[in-house]
Amino acid sequence: MANETTKTRYSDSELQEFKDIILEKIRTAKEELNALASSLSSPNANGTDDTAGTYKTLEDGSATLEKEQINQLAARQKKFIEQLDAALVRIENKTYGVCRETGKLIQKERLRAVPHTTLSMEAKLRQN
Repeated sequence: MANETTKTRYSDSELQEFKDIILEKIRTAKEELNALASSLSSPNANGTDDTAGTYKTLEDGSATLEKEQINQLAARQKKFIEQLDAALVRIENKTYGVCRETGKLIQKERLRAVPHTTLSMEAKLRQN
C-alpha cells in the first residue's frame, strides 16, 4: 500500500473510519444544540418575582446578555453541524481528506482532530 504522500485518496475502509468519527461528532453536537435550545425556551430558573425592582432590572439585563450568548453558541453549533454534514458528502463522493488548496491528502491526525477540515496544515499555515 502506498504511503500518504503518494496516495491520491483514502481507501473505503479509511473513509468509513472518518465517517464514524463524524457521525459521532454530529450526534454530540446535536445533543449540545438541543440543550442550548431548551435553555433558551425555559423560563429563568432563578426567578426574580420576589426581588426588589432595581435588582430585577439588573437581572433582566443579565438574562438578555446570557440569551444572546446562548444564541451565538447555538449558531456556532449549527454551523459546525453543517460543516460535518458537508464532510459526509465528501466521504460519499470520495473527495474527503483531499486539501482544497494543495490537492494533497490531509494527514490522518489532522482529520481525526478536525474532521470537517478541507485544508492541510501546510495550506492552513500559508493562510496566516
